[in-house]
Amino acid sequence: MMFDIDFIRAQFPVFETKTGQDWAFFENAGGSYACGPVIERLNRFYRERKMQPYWPARPSYLGGEEMDEARARLSAWMGIDADELSFGPSTTQNTYVLSQAFRQMLAEGESIIVTNQDHEANSGPWRRLAEAGIEVREWSVNKDSGRLDPEGLKHLLDDKVRLVCFPHCSNIIADINPVKDIVKIAKEAGAYTCVDGVSYAPHGLPNTRELGADIYLFSTYKTYGPHQGIMAICRELGEKLPNQGHHFNAGNLYKRFTPAGPDHAQIAACAGIIDYFEALHDHHFQSNRSLSDKGHAVHSFLKSREETLMQPLLDYIKSKNSLRLLGPDQAQERAPTFAIKTQAAPQDINKRLAERKIAAGGDNFYGQRPIEAMGLDASVGVLRLSLVHYTSEEDVLLLISALDDIL
Repeated sequence: MMFDIDFIRAQFPVFETKTGQDWAFFENAGGSYACGPVIERLNRFYRERKMQPYWPARPSYLGGEEMDEARARLSAWMGIDADELSFGPSTTQNTYVLSQAFRQMLAEGESIIVTNQDHEANSGPWRRLAEAGIEVREWSVNKDSGRLDPEGLKHLLDDKVRLVCFPHCSNIIADINPVKDIVKIAKEAGAYTCVDGVSYAPHGLPNTRELGADIYLFSTYKTYGPHQGIMAICRELGEKLPNQGHHFNAGNLYKRFTPAGPDHAQIAACAGIIDYFEALHDHHFQSNRSLSDKGHAVHSFLKSREETLMQPLLDYIKSKNSLRLLGPDQAQERAPTFAIKTQAAPQDINKRLAERKIAAGGDNFYGQRPIEAMGLDASVGVLRLSLVHYTSEEDVLLLISALDDIL
């Protein structure tokens, strides 16, 4: 199936503006552009629905219906029940809330496992549980490849381990971890699993039921939506963990891990993410499928598209002795986020790219641990280039040409 880039970019209002037409955007790992349906829904909520939802007044109950629609359609796309999906202000905040729930549930002397491949948001809150007497074990990456070896996890597991936290893919290493295999290993040892999907979900929302993870987290501002965090929590664990919300919401699964009032408008706008993905699907495929089946098709379609986009950039990076790519050098094995060690300061290269109207990043991106694990200086950081399916082939060639001139 041919990818219709003109149709896709037409779904993003930014590409109709001078900014979108003048700039090539390679900072998608920090946040993607919002799609049109999200912007339209957010504007409508603020224009017409901005009051407490679920009351009999028409603006109120319509606002509540739109919030419920977002939860129902996102969960159906991801293959889970609607009340297994919770919204929060960010993935960092959601992870912190979950860590506090585990802090209450775990006993002193019990253990959790974290990795040094993670973004700090899915590592720091869990590591702090050591303050409560919970043992924190680190599953470390291979220092040469940056990969997590499932065999290494087996050596860390025993009857004390209650939770294994790991990323679907790192925002630095970008290696796509075998989530199903890791979950199986953890479950056989009697441990729950928490997967950070922030760096993976922009490349196709996964069916979290099929992955088997007990918790799956991602951020909607990286999946073409507003700034919200999503928690997919399996019912068995969600009902077992201590309630973190108001006491009178303890019986409502999707409210148990929302201590503060939610952002009504942004939750409602998240339905626009599925509006967009459905439009993408129906333009390229037959439309008479369930939301879950459409999710499978879009996931595969976006992966194929992004592998095609990645290859010229991967080939270029591998051709330069002055550049070191962190993580796999095969498009099929990684997400399209490229952390690169450069001879010149990455911030200087990033500045020169910006002078050519190419948006990128030069920093450690809250990934100090994986950067240091790869033998690099986290205070210097890396040059990071990240694309998604709406990136054009012309933008990739423009980036390569600019890098060639700068380097």
